[in-house]
Amino acid sequence: MCLGIPGQVVEIVDGFAGQLALVDVEGATRKVNIGMLDEAPDPGAWVLIHLGFAVELIDAQEASRAMSGLELVGQARRLRRRYTVSGLVQGVGFRPFAYASASALALSGSVANTADGVVVEVEGEADAVHEYGRRLRDDAPPLAMVLDVRAEELPLLGGTGFTIEASRDGGPARTLASPDVAICADCLRELRDPADRRYRHPFITCTNCGPRFTIITSLPYDRAATTMAGFPMCPACTAEYSDPANRRFHAQPIACPSCGPSLELWPGGSDDPLAASRRLLAEGRIIAVKGLGGYHLACDARNAAAVAELRRRKRRGGKPFAVMVAGLETARALAMLTDDDERLLDDIRRPIVLVPRRAGSGIANEVAPDNPDLGIMLPYTPLHVLLFGLPGDSAGPDALVMTSGNLSGEPIVTDDDEALTRLASLADAWLRHDRAIRVPCDDSVSRHVAGAELPIRRSRGYAPLPLALPFEVPPMLAAGADLKNTCAVASGRYAWLSQHIGDMDDLSTIEALTRTERHLEELTGVAPEIVVADLHPGYRSTDWARRHAAGRPVRRVQHHHAHVASVMAEHGLGPDEKVIGIAFDGTGYGPDGAVWGGEMLIAGYKDYRRAARLGYVPLAGGDASVLRPYRMALAHLHAAGVPWHPDLPAVEACPPAERDLLARQFGSGADCVPTSSMGRLFDAVSSLAGVRHTVEYEAEAAIVLEGQARTASAGLSHPYALELCVSQDGPDVADAGPVIRQIARNVLDGVPPAMVAARFHATVAALIVQLAERGRETTGLDVVALGGGVFQNALLMAAAVRDLGERGFTVLRPRLLPPNDGGIALGQLVIGSL
Repeated sequence: MCLGIPGQVVEIVDGFAGQLALVDVEGATRKVNIGMLDEAPDPGAWVLIHLGFAVELIDAQEASRAMSGLELVGQARRLRRRYTVSGLVQGVGFRPFAYASASALALSGSVANTADGVVVEVEGEADAVHEYGRRLRDDAPPLAMVLDVRAEELPLLGGTGFTIEASRDGGPARTLASPDVAICADCLRELRDPADRRYRHPFITCTNCGPRFTIITSLPYDRAATTMAGFPMCPACTAEYSDPANRRFHAQPIACPSCGPSLELWPGGSDDPLAASRRLLAEGRIIAVKGLGGYHLACDARNAAAVAELRRRKRRGGKPFAVMVAGLETARALAMLTDDDERLLDDIRRPIVLVPRRAGSGIANEVAPDNPDLGIMLPYTPLHVLLFGLPGDSAGPDALVMTSGNLSGEPIVTDDDEALTRLASLADAWLRHDRAIRVPCDDSVSRHVAGAELPIRRSRGYAPLPLALPFEVPPMLAAGADLKNTCAVASGRYAWLSQHIGDMDDLSTIEALTRTERHLEELTGVAPEIVVADLHPGYRSTDWARRHAAGRPVRRVQHHHAHVASVMAEHGLGPDEKVIGIAFDGTGYGPDGAVWGGEMLIAGYKDYRRAARLGYVPLAGGDASVLRPYRMALAHLHAAGVPWHPDLPAVEACPPAERDLLARQFGSGADCVPTSSMGRLFDAVSSLAGVRHTVEYEAEAAIVLEGQARTASAGLSHPYALELCVSQDGPDVADAGPVIRQIARNVLDGVPPAMVAARFHATVAALIVQLAERGRETTGLDVVALGGGVFQNALLMAAAVRDLGERGFTVLRPRLLPPNDGGIALGQLVIGSL
């Protein structure tokens, strides 16, 4: 019997000389040429069809055997395959995407969330199964991050249709939790539409936006594993949740006014909490507003008295407040925005963006005293949008101070009862809701510098996204540093950095580090076998690492080596590569017992050599000199051999008794530690120029000095002379003495502070190039990595990137992590792994 398709003759077609018949093939009637047969078949007879011709008369039994053979052949062309997709694939619409893709390719099977990620089983034609795997890798939803797709062949099961199954538990989590995402355009349109059932719903969300990381209690990511578990869906929401064609298909935080969280203003008495809140804000009151990752303290940013009162209550000192504005139009009126700034502001992560403030904007000076920049952000929750008001609402402020709900230095408040007590002295009212916050998460801060984003604080919208590592590492934990602390875990080729935790100044922040690290382990499934901490013996984070080691080895990493290694790892440099590392910051413990901070390191991950440094000057009194830049000015004057002339602003700012004490300390070395810190040199110049003599927050003197420098562009091309002393048996020394002497002379001659500031910035940029060229001369390397908190300075970063690039260097600068201590945990991980 020939290979063919069996069919049963229905009738001979008239008019074709008896050569054409209608034949039933598996319920479908088709025209078949019967001219090759010896005789015309009768209706009901079975024929074997090949290429449109009936080639053989067969009986019913032979037809059955032929059909069975075809089924076997067809099965050979079918596949069943299991795809395990790892990465950021839960809470981002991945299962609906898997469902829709399978339907489009006529594949049967199922999809489910598991602790490993998303597992999909599909069966169908081989080409369609292969195409499905490609779509999983290349066409995932916009919020997804696919790290790996593993395929496994399975026996054929048959079946029809594709289903979304309940999540499967078991084993440690190996998938990723999604960051919180700003309200999307579709939800925003519904929020404003009086005809939509979610009109004015403060908790509107879908698979493309809304809370994720801050409400997740465990993985796999399903409603039962979030703080939305206590809000059963109404029939209408259940129907949307179950409809593959709906934008809210399997959107875990789905809710509506009938079944979702509720909003209230406390103390009560208002049927419209949002209208009442707008009225209070317009009256100059301060309101605690519950956001995604904690409470904000809000007031009218144009009301100087309200902002000053908030600053007093919060004990904020002069540290700038962030401002939330109703939209981009308002932002443009407050600040000078580039296209890059606007894209960053309107990004789904919605960070606070540092941008140059516009004169005459109407924002109270008390928002950011003496600061050239404003930190601006756009509304990122529906509650924020409604707080500003929709068309027809009573008018409220169009710009609000939005600062973290806490006393300065404490962790952000997330619990409602705790908010009533901890914020009692800060807020006049509380705008809150009954959806719990599982994970505290401050707003992120960023800026756009020299063609790329420069993170300042990586938190909401970014954490806990992983970073790819350039090589395999064992399961590890990094404790981070004491300032701007973030911790991190890593395993294999990925590291997970926590959200911003804060400065390790008190017990509450240290406890927050413990909670954050535990939750990070739960979400990632990493069980660290090694703990890494800073070399500084007095760091609270280092002490925390020792106390939490539980018998695991604790490896110690030099601070500035970690800064450089963090930038190297971010850019994917291999385990044996080396760079010229420029590490400029305020404080870091050196193996020689000095306070480092102005370093050039020839560094790889495994080791480093201190090739150059700033010249040592005495640091008297530790934190006292950090808080009083005039002390550093006097230290640098002493080291440079410059008399303390009474007309120098720094000398005048120092009380006589303290001046006498410092003179004795510098002369004898008593209670002094040598420092090579570039951050402290910025402090000294700020005081010498009469810009800042005391500070109330970290880097205040340097920030104000940068603002002055921006107003004197002529000075940016006229650096002071700085001497690099070459050494044969140790690091080269960049002696700041000549610079200090020139600045002192300029100040006594009446040169404006802005010109001094600009020339000093040009000097530091020129030093970076000089150090890099010296490094290239001695090593042949031409890759420069810039790290450390000094590189938060936009003016300096832009000049360094430009000048080094013009001289043929490849410049690595932080783009994913902050240059400050908020990014140092990554460097600790990669160094500690080797």
